[in-house]
Amino acid sequence: MHQKIIGYLSAMLLFALPVAAIAKYPEKPIQFVVPYAPGGTTDLIARIVAPKLGEILGQPVVIINKPGAGGSVGSSFVAKEQPDGYTIVMAVESSHAVNPSVQKTPSYDPSKDFAPISNLANVLGVLDVRASSDIKTFDQLVSVLKSNPGKMAYGSSGNGGYSHLFGQLFLTATQTDMLHVPYKGLGPAMIDLLAGQIQVIFDNLPSSAAQIESGSIRALAVASPTRVKNMPEVPTYAEVGYPQLNTPSWFGLAAPANVPENILEILNKAIKKVLEDPSVISQIEKQGAVPDYTSRAKFADIIRVSNKQWQDIVHAIKFEKI
Repeated sequence: MHQKIIGYLSAMLLFALPVAAIAKYPEKPIQFVVPYAPGGTTDLIARIVAPKLGEILGQPVVIINKPGAGGSVGSSFVAKEQPDGYTIVMAVESSHAVNPSVQKTPSYDPSKDFAPISNLANVLGVLDVRASSDIKTFDQLVSVLKSNPGKMAYGSSGNGGYSHLFGQLFLTATQTDMLHVPYKGLGPAMIDLLAGQIQVIFDNLPSSAAQIESGSIRALAVASPTRVKNMPEVPTYAEVGYPQLNTPSWFGLAAPANVPENILEILNKAIKKVLEDPSVISQIEKQGAVPDYTSRAKFADIIRVSNKQWQDIVHAIKFEKI
């Protein structure tokens, strides 16, 4: 009997060791990969979330920017990392729904190669021109584009990325034409907009908010259910007659596939606490975004549904895959 008890306790101890090891997570800094250049919306949201996430987890959460190919470079990097919870990535609509829909041979599968953690925020889109532009309204822009097909240019975060495809949706909806200029992120595109090298950007409001507030650029329309409180003069796309353009974009967090369930739950619960923090909520809302904590399952559904929607859009606009 004594031997049986010892054997039973030994077995329980062996079973408990992996769980105990996981329970200690995290024991070292976590690298938080942003697959876009500094200054863009993805980078801004990550930098709001990372300090509080590190505080809750008790380890530094270090931002690493790995831009390129509309988010594919950084996302591919994370997909190949060890599934130990020490590498996470901003999984956003552009990199985890648009990219797989426009690439002939995607370098990763957004559903199979990643473990969703939670959505972080739903980000409002905005149509920007320089403040010094003669174009004052959405209708004026459409009129100028119809009168000068192919004479103006818009910048994007990369060929086949969200901002590129949204621009194509705009051109199809308004029956106009513009030259597309791809960049390694919307931060660099904004620099060229301010310098007059391009005339239009289909940006996310967080990365345009400071420039709009300072008066450097002018917003002509926003993708939002209602007008933005601190931009009451700017109409929604629905108000100017294009409801099909009036859709915010999701910005979430994921890890490589096969990260242990315990670790994913730790990260999900930590994100819930992050997005309940009043200072984080305030910072995200000031950027023109809406905090949006989700369960892991719900975020997986968001990714799946969004992929289907973008596949349909790519087919409808007859986009030639790259």
